[in-house]
Amino acid sequence: MNLFNKRQQGKTYEVMAETHLRRHGLVAVARNFQCRGGEIDLIMRDRHCWVFIEVKFRQHNHYGSAAEAVNWRKQQRIKRAALFWLQQQGHAIEHTEFRFDVVSLEGTPPQIEWFTNILVEG
Repeated sequence: MNLFNKRQQGKTYEVMAETHLRRHGLVAVARNFQCRGGEIDLIMRDRHCWVFIEVKFRQHNHYGSAAEAVNWRKQQRIKRAALFWLQQQGHAIEHTEFRFDVVSLEGTPPQIEWFTNILVEG
């Protein structure tokens, strides 16, 4: 895996995460959505709920886990991008069910953890 550049590595881990989520019944809608406000790695559906997913990989957790890397600032960028995407698709935010998840991959071979509904305002 060292021969791959970071973008290729990221794509590999996103595919692993998507495969894991598909096995749990989610349906893929989009990958790597980018806008001025931020980026979303995966957009999927869980029945009637839109799911905006950040995928993080860490070889080691010396500086914290992969999930911990999704800090408040990163969460806000994901939220801005998701709200923009929903608006682009013609969904009224007040009447649309959505959530934010993180898929964490750590180690070799990567161990996958799925954290649902990580962004709770209030």
